[in-house]
Amino acid sequence: MDKLLIRGGRRLQGDVIISGAKNAALPDLCAVLLSAEPVTLANVPQLQDVNTTLKLLANMGVTAERQPDDASVITLDAGQADNPEAPYELVKTMRASILVLGPLLARFGRARVSLPGGCAIGSRPVDQHIKGLQAMGAQITVEHGYIEARTPAGADGQPGRLKGARITTDMVTVTGTENLMMAATLAEGETVLENAALEPEIVDLASLLIAMGAKIEGQGTHRIRIQGVERLHGLPLAQAHQIIPDRIETGTFLCAVGAAGGDVTLRRTNGDLLETVIDKLREAGVTIEVGADFIRVQGTGRPKAVGFRTKEHPGFPTDMQAQFMALNCVADGTAAIHETIFENRFMHVNELIRLGAKIEVDGHSAVVTGVPKLSGATVMATDLRASASLVIAGLVAEGETLVDRIYHLDRGYDRMEAKLRAIGADIERVKG
Repeated sequence: MDKLLIRGGRRLQGDVIISGAKNAALPDLCAVLLSAEPVTLANVPQLQDVNTTLKLLANMGVTAERQPDDASVITLDAGQADNPEAPYELVKTMRASILVLGPLLARFGRARVSLPGGCAIGSRPVDQHIKGLQAMGAQITVEHGYIEARTPAGADGQPGRLKGARITTDMVTVTGTENLMMAATLAEGETVLENAALEPEIVDLASLLIAMGAKIEGQGTHRIRIQGVERLHGLPLAQAHQIIPDRIETGTFLCAVGAAGGDVTLRRTNGDLLETVIDKLREAGVTIEVGADFIRVQGTGRPKAVGFRTKEHPGFPTDMQAQFMALNCVADGTAAIHETIFENRFMHVNELIRLGAKIEVDGHSAVVTGVPKLSGATVMATDLRASASLVIAGLVAEGETLVDRIYHLDRGYDRMEAKLRAIGADIERVKG
């Protein structure tokens, strides 16, 4: 099992290219199921979750071809897809696998999808997905760990189309919004999604679907309207959909420089996607310059402790909580962090304490008192973003830090150790 060995204490200097967004790439990949024509996606990150999704689609009969001169450009063809099933073996490590449910139902009229896995950060039920699809006429049962779904048969005995509906989810759900939006593109009539999520990845998916011929308006607001069409077309290489930059990878590197110090320019990113995080970093004393497609970050001296509360977009993202906590561990002062999205998202705390951090947890809140220095130790990643926080802590800790179970990191970060090494970090991947 791979581990990361980090020798801390080095300032970071240079440029980093930000990859495409994991949380946009996964729904975009699933969206190709909606068309019988090839669809080309650009800026696809090289991640374990992307590879898992490609395997899942291949199991359904979807072919995928990377451009020989650019592995981030992939053309997918679902024209011969004939197996609308997502088996447990392929989805047990990744919750985003539920995103095939809506497209499969919309295009094929049936789907068999295993209940998904993913990071153990708390309950993330799929009941809102099921409720919305049932409102559109789907017949759904959950048996033996699988969601069995189909549309009512038409007059010819073949699966019929989903029906447009007004759907109000009981909670704001990103994947629920994405699943229902994709399903509605091929439904008969108009679908209105109330209480829709606002995340930039929702807007990215809508842009892809519109480019494929869907009729969508209101993306990026709490009310999205979709007029169903009979078919969606493909996107050739010349019209490839460009996946947005990864705002969480961007924020992770911003926190790393803020904690370790240095002067780094992040390229091919967009500061508008994470304004709340940037505001908090500036509050911590980190200097940040935002350009059209770059962010320059400078960390000089010890940062100031800054508290925050995680919220749905455009609030402080839960996916950045652990990384910012790592910065607070070496900051001057004390800060309170309130986690409102997932109930188990403080599992990294005990590992940070092993490195010398001073953190007290009370329910969904953590109080972090910054210390002048951390001390290297062996720590274990418990989930994707927790692993990133341990890497940041290792960059500033004295001595050697060994981060175990970094398969979590590989799920969501594109060659993180190579990017850090290129800007001066002493970090290497080791077998153990």
